[in-house]
Amino acid sequence: MNAQRQKAVVAEALKMDCDHESKRIETAIRQCVCETLKRRGVIVALSGGVDSSVVGALCVRALGSERVFGLLLPEKDSSPETLSLSQQVADHLGIRAECHDITALLTAAGCYWYRDEAIRSVIPDYGPSYKCKIVLPSLLDQESLRIFSVVVQSPEGRQARARLPLNAYLQIVAATNFKQRVRKMLEYFHADRLNFAVAGTPNRQEYDQGFFVKLGDGAADIKPIAHLYKTQVYQMAQYLGLPEEVRSRPPTTDTYSMPQDQEEFFFSIPYHILDFCLYARSHGRPAEVAARVLGLEARQVNSIFADIDAKRRTSRYQRMPPVLVEPVPGVDDTGPCAPEALCTPHLVVAAE
Repeated sequence: MNAQRQKAVVAEALKMDCDHESKRIETAIRQCVCETLKRRGVIVALSGGVDSSVVGALCVRALGSERVFGLLLPEKDSSPETLSLSQQVADHLGIRAECHDITALLTAAGCYWYRDEAIRSVIPDYGPSYKCKIVLPSLLDQESLRIFSVVVQSPEGRQARARLPLNAYLQIVAATNFKQRVRKMLEYFHADRLNFAVAGTPNRQEYDQGFFVKLGDGAADIKPIAHLYKTQVYQMAQYLGLPEEVRSRPPTTDTYSMPQDQEEFFFSIPYHILDFCLYARSHGRPAEVAARVLGLEARQVNSIFADIDAKRRTSRYQRMPPVLVEPVPGVDDTGPCAPEALCTPHLVVAAE
């Protein structure tokens, strides 16, 4: 089964009532921001991607455009289209927005220096004018070891690749995590000055599998679409009438200077396959059933299931609150912002 057919099958299996779901999310946003948090509006960092655009649109529908403030936070490694698409979304939504280039802040923190030092430990010729990214083999390739490699490109276009030892890999990730944490710092600066809340933008894949930085993009006061599969986020984007350039943009990390999608950096499989496998794993569907629906082999789906379970275990730390020696009565007993019902979107067709 080719990728387009797979996408169509998954889209039908995870099809939701977007009108019903949007109203449910908008109600939760109003309740959280206005009643629970008692804030005047929300901050949304716009990346030009579909997730942040959908969150921005839902917040506008829930609160009004005057109570949503957009932030555009590019840096020197950002894709050129990131800023233009982010501005297009802000204009489309009719919200106020500010642009802060965070390159100087990242340079001062040592982000690029620490990253480049780690890369040079395996590729000594790597220099300031080079581009880079880190990659993982596909989960569908049974012959490849699941070890991160760094790929670099010289100014002349020559590429080199090297496997990363653990220390180099951890330093590269720690350095690039500055980007998400600096962005979040600016989001909360504007939230404090405006008495706004901060809206996070993870989808179900990212939240479930830990594709976020602790106290970086993982920090937020409300996460309106963390229960929606990526396929459903695209459905919602179409329902909300977001610009076609945003609705058709593939998932990217926009973290490294070489073009990179989320598949090769973290998930290791196309988003639509992961969506269906996450659904199947969470609802007790056997690997054989998921494999038949997707046109894959059962051993491939079992490998995906194992990776899902492993990421859930290892990312538990990212979701944990600070550990207390003992509870503090009267302080740590606040309830959730959103209604308990805001956990599973209304599906039109159950996946089977």
